[in-house]
Amino acid sequence: MIERDPDRQSLPDRRLFLTLGIGAFVVASLPRAMRPGRHLIRRTAPVMGTIAEIAVAHQNARYAQGAIDAALDALRWVDRTMSRFNADSDVGRANRLAVARPVIVSQPTADVLTEALRWADASDGAFDPCLANAVALWDVEQRVAPPPEVAVRRYANRQLYRKLEVGRRANGAPVVVFRDREMAIDLGGIAKGYGVDRAVGALREWGIRNALVNVGGDLYALGVSENGDPWEIGIRSSDDRDRITHTVRVRDRAIATSGDYEQFFEHGGRRYHHLLDPVTGSPRRSRLHSVTVSADTCMTADAAGTAVFGRPADRARQLVTATAKDAEIVHIG
Repeated sequence: MIERDPDRQSLPDRRLFLTLGIGAFVVASLPRAMRPGRHLIRRTAPVMGTIAEIAVAHQNARYAQGAIDAALDALRWVDRTMSRFNADSDVGRANRLAVARPVIVSQPTADVLTEALRWADASDGAFDPCLANAVALWDVEQRVAPPPEVAVRRYANRQLYRKLEVGRRANGAPVVVFRDREMAIDLGGIAKGYGVDRAVGALREWGIRNALVNVGGDLYALGVSENGDPWEIGIRSSDDRDRITHTVRVRDRAIATSGDYEQFFEHGGRRYHHLLDPVTGSPRRSRLHSVTVSADTCMTADAAGTAVFGRPADRARQLVTATAKDAEIVHIG
């Protein structure tokens, strides 16, 4: 459930916002209103190329720490299984071998790939999980200038996702096959959201009913905050990271933001970011800098934000609602 206050004329005092919130979000909390006996236990840890933050509202701090351990283990499992940087992961093995023969992958990887292909079809390739080689070419966190145009053109308008097959062997084992040597899988636009969902599932298995999992720009608000109200999430400005431009109140709901302000370099007066346009093989051009999507699962919110970034607001909303009935765009900035 997501709530907004239509009568609110100004954003909350930023002093009420905890530091909990690396990346696109910060989380409002009012400890003075905390219910008796309930504590907010927080932890941060590096995982999936960013910082994971988990907060659990519970009366037993030691038990909450055990639940957080389980949630972090779930995130690390997804990282080990679906990272393109790990040669032995499902994705790493597929990228090395699937052009020559079918490669067996885990069922979760097959499920995430299938969902990625659904968003690729819905967005006519704007979301393409098979552009890992183009992403590596741009390498926006290391570059200071664009790669040669001739190298970029190799990946322009290829729709490489159409050359990925997700199937099964006779014994039921999931397999992937590549039909183009230029393709390689990069699940950066969806696997982090799936990891958040797995982490939330781990918390639920521990009986945790109120918690928050935030992995960079992918967040799930489970139940309510430590004061008994829905979690209040502040969305940071893409221009000024110390300013909050929008707030939403969330309960049992995911939020994910895609934008051009976290991973980029500037050259010749233009910002080159990590969200590529499959038509050009280059970073997408947009007058806007971020889009925030809410959905029942973080995997859906993550994929939706990646798929629609750079589209005009009306077209972005149409694509999101047509592809996932539970999803909605809550902010474009």
